[in-house]
Amino acid sequence: MLTRMTDEDWTVVLEVFCACRSRRGAKGRDDRRFLEAIHYFAVHNVTWRALPDAFGNWNSIWKRFWRLSQAGVFEAFFEALASLSRTAHLVQMFDSTVVRAHVSAAGAKEGQNDQALGRSRGGFSTKIHLKADFDGLPLAFHLTGGEAGDSPQFEVLLDLGPDVTPRAALGDKGYDSKANRAAARERSICPAIPYKSTARSRPAFFPKALYRARARIEQLVGKLKRFKRIALRCEKTNTNFGSFVALALGLIIVKSVHTA
Repeated sequence: MLTRMTDEDWTVVLEVFCACRSRRGAKGRDDRRFLEAIHYFAVHNVTWRALPDAFGNWNSIWKRFWRLSQAGVFEAFFEALASLSRTAHLVQMFDSTVVRAHVSAAGAKEGQNDQALGRSRGGFSTKIHLKADFDGLPLAFHLTGGEAGDSPQFEVLLDLGPDVTPRAALGDKGYDSKANRAAARERSICPAIPYKSTARSRPAFFPKALYRARARIEQLVGKLKRFKRIALRCEKTNTNFGSFVALALGLIIVKSVHTA
């Protein structure tokens, strides 16, 4: 099972985590037990109070997670792993997925306007916009409300992730627009985006063999949603939910590298 971690996996995770966390402030007594608790929490989507006693006091775990989330440690953890991509310079792929928001996700103290929550056909939801390399490993992500379209986020994703310029950018018809193609070409990237059937002028050639590789980012979405805390958003704030997404994507990189 993808979400099951071995001792070898935890060794890699702990090395990267210790390198990314701040050297200032109080340190945890057992980093591995803390990360195992967060992993269990993200996979099973239980309440904080329902964490098994073997992980320690649930309130202490929650407070430490909140402090690290505010400091951006989980995002730094993911970015450090994403920067090791071996194929980001060749092809980068784009896709998105909508996750339903639980009723507990509403009610943030400062309001929910800036918390990546919105109304879509699926109801109260969040959309995760992903960028992956040619191997299907994540490079970057961006959160918006569930009603947001894919096309406006294409240029945002181009500038996120490792500072590497790929040869081609793969996206489905949701990214079909002149502005997106122009944005890719301005960065010396060849856009491999299919034209919609309503397009007036379509080129005679399209790299179908290359486009088939886009299935790998769809498989990445499936791996991400095995973390039930991601598939059903319960966090009130964009920061906390983004931390869970970053941690899950980082763990996917570690598992994928070890099983390749």
